[in-house]
Amino acid sequence: MAVEHLRLLLEGLAAAPACLVRVESTQGSVPREPGAWMAVFADGFVGTIGGGHLEHQAMAEARRRLAGVPSSPGNGPMRFALGPALGQCCGGVVHLTFELLTAGDAPTLADSLAPRLHPVALFGGGHVGHALARVLAPLPFALTWIDSRDGIFLQPAPDGVACEHSDPVQMAVPGLAPGTRVLIMSFSHAEDLDVVAACLRRQRERQDLPFIGLIGSKTKWATFSNRLHGRGFAQEELAQITCPIGVPGIGGKEPEVIAVAVAAQLLQTLG
Repeated sequence: MAVEHLRLLLEGLAAAPACLVRVESTQGSVPREPGAWMAVFADGFVGTIGGGHLEHQAMAEARRRLAGVPSSPGNGPMRFALGPALGQCCGGVVHLTFELLTAGDAPTLADSLAPRLHPVALFGGGHVGHALARVLAPLPFALTWIDSRDGIFLQPAPDGVACEHSDPVQMAVPGLAPGTRVLIMSFSHAEDLDVVAACLRRQRERQDLPFIGLIGSKTKWATFSNRLHGRGFAQEELAQITCPIGVPGIGGKEPEVIAVAVAAQLLQTLG
């Protein structure tokens, strides 16, 4: 949602000033990490620094500043202890900064608040692919969605999702950005196998794909392993493939359920 929040902030600044509230530093247990932000307008807000009384007090402080009321701590960070006084029991400490914004600040905000996005390549525009595109779009990923067929992608595609036609589909693998996490779920096992093989060849040369996930069962992977051995890939190379994909313990095979399990697994790889 960070990309959407930034878009809403920039749109809002075109009409009215705002106060940017940002988590500068933290100690102990707190609801959000340094860098988390919200923008407070006179009649609304965008983003979140964790909710609860902390956010309520931060909004009140931001609106005082928007109204021109001097703040006792001055322009430095304000300290908020997340204890009984705030009605929160996290026990940590949050330091917040407050910055008044106008439309003239929009160009620099686009750089300073833009989230770091991790590249993901999704091969396959089937039911699970459609569900995954929707789930991944608001998460901290830059999604490239690839298929060999025309007219297969969501119309319109989710914001921030780049759709790419590649035939044969595996030819897209060499051009992936370094650090791309790969998800393979095409309409055919033959295409899946070709994409897996292309990823393994790239790993031999560059070793720059941190996650390669293949949809399917253990039986499918056993068959693929035998065929990939026949193409000259060693067991230690095959160990780089995750199949089945998705965090364990989540039941259900509906596309939306699988998509959530896979998205959770990708988030785990971010450390």
